[in-house]
Amino acid sequence: MLALGIDIGTSGVRTAVLDRDGNLISLAKSPHVPQQSPELDANLWWDAVQTCLHAQAKALESTPWSMGHVTRIAVDGTSGTMVLTERDLSPVGPALMYNSKGFDDEAELIAQHAPDPHITRGANSALARAMRLVSKAERAPAHLLHQADFIAAKLMGRGGNSDPNNSLKTGYDPETSEWPAWIGEVFNPELLPKVSPVGEVFATVSREIATQHGFATDAIVCAGTTDSIAAFLAGAPLEEGVAVTSLGSTLAIKMLSAKRVVDPAIGLYSHRIRDHWLVGGASNTGGAVLLNYFTPDELDRLSALIDPNRKTDLSYYPLLVPGERFPINDPTLAPKLAPRPPEDHLFLQGIFEGIAEIEARCYLAISEKTGCTPSRIFSAGGGAKNPVWTQIRAGILRLPVEIMKFSEAAIGSAKIALLNETS
Repeated sequence: MLALGIDIGTSGVRTAVLDRDGNLISLAKSPHVPQQSPELDANLWWDAVQTCLHAQAKALESTPWSMGHVTRIAVDGTSGTMVLTERDLSPVGPALMYNSKGFDDEAELIAQHAPDPHITRGANSALARAMRLVSKAERAPAHLLHQADFIAAKLMGRGGNSDPNNSLKTGYDPETSEWPAWIGEVFNPELLPKVSPVGEVFATVSREIATQHGFATDAIVCAGTTDSIAAFLAGAPLEEGVAVTSLGSTLAIKMLSAKRVVDPAIGLYSHRIRDHWLVGGASNTGGAVLLNYFTPDELDRLSALIDPNRKTDLSYYPLLVPGERFPINDPTLAPKLAPRPPEDHLFLQGIFEGIAEIEARCYLAISEKTGCTPSRIFSAGGGAKNPVWTQIRAGILRLPVEIMKFSEAAIGSAKIALLNETS
């Protein structure tokens, strides 16, 4: 048997196939279909997934395996990205991304019912986003689906399922394993998904999907997770104190802890992985800021001119647009990227340092809340491939930064699919 992991990232879709022992068999990727409208079409996520599945089938042709050997599938997606659909999974309106904000009216209503503090409070909360989707719906919805839920639903031919990690920011309580009763005051609870533990079986793939992509007819779809947690699981050991920084378009921080910590005031929360808690949060800083100013070739060329042992006196808070989630939870926080030195490589170094300082502040916040400091920090994502940036980060973090052997979130999702495999 083989396990398939599907990662819906911000830049595209990636898939990974592992054997029963967790050995990597093959990888494939596909960019997102360009959105021609400012209103997001969730069906284009599914188009990209299908393109990637075809690429994965092609990649397996050079191995002794095929898609017909895939019997377990799990999906991860960007946390807080969601869509409302009809029962047949047709979207009833546009999708909203994880970084959308400005839901002040919805936040005001949530504040009248949610405990204080609570992860659903604030103008950029996922629950407020879900409420906005209802107001924009063109037809009566049947399901609220997070991005990973939507893709899993398309594989199964039915919606209504999620996992505790994608559902966390929408209000699901991973300690009681329930949606809190007060949510019914602001959102139709009949639209909320049934939440299953990470790795638990949802259902088999639909006959149509099995035929279309060559899956075994008894292939099952398992409860997945968010992209940053999947990246953690891809290559970090499940040991207390182990931390992972995911440097993609945004910055995601996670540390494994025996203690659950929740502090929405600074955007800190905990995801459940069986008997452990992944404590952390996500900042809006990251690679997207770098790519706004430099091409990939310029990043490589200018990085070679940087002396990582000689810190600049710049003090940046690199953001593309106003708004931050963690370690400061402030939807109005302004970017700070001035003054800009005349030398481009020093400007780049200042951004590197600014993101690293935010990373350090994230770990400090986690340590203060959990009483546990990181024992090891692993790094994943595109930013982890830059050795100069890695050296700058290690100096600011005062701890070696270990590059994960496997950092593809799709690999982490495939490992999730193997969690409860006993046959």
